[in-house]
Amino acid sequence: MSEMTTTGADDDAAVSRFVERFAAELTEAGMQRMASRVFAALLASESASMTSAELADQLQISPAAVSGAIRYLSQVGMVSREREPGSRRDRYVLHNEVWYESLTRRDAILTRWEKVLRDGSEILGPDTAAGRRTAETAEFFEFLQKEMLSMLDRWRAYKDAGAGS
Repeated sequence: MSEMTTTGADDDAAVSRFVERFAAELTEAGMQRMASRVFAALLASESASMTSAELADQLQISPAAVSGAIRYLSQVGMVSREREPGSRRDRYVLHNEVWYESLTRRDAILTRWEKVLRDGSEILGPDTAAGRRTAETAEFFEFLQKEMLSMLDRWRAYKDAGAGS
């Protein structure tokens, strides 16, 4: 059974075009192509979950391509695998608040990058062009991290207030 809309072929075609368009944007931003397509299909599905067979059927890709995409999406914390009740089949489920969680994890990466860059600035010498450039890059990541945390706090308050719904 397809996870696409049940109102007709025109709606299914429109959903497919949206999935491919958004997947292309994610790929352009650096995500793996198949992972982008699988993520977009899950995002566009009513239940935010699909089986491997449903994904392969909707996207017209092989089960192996689905498996590789799911492996990547699981590793980066964007989807999880759940056992379908009463079945041996797995369902792949899009995490709630996937963007919030992804940006929160990015915070730890920025912290590590900032530390390495500050160490690098000292090694390169704070009075050298390379040292100053590296220190400025560390300052940028520190600034970005503070702004991102503040933005995520504002998003949480905005969402909790029911705004935008």
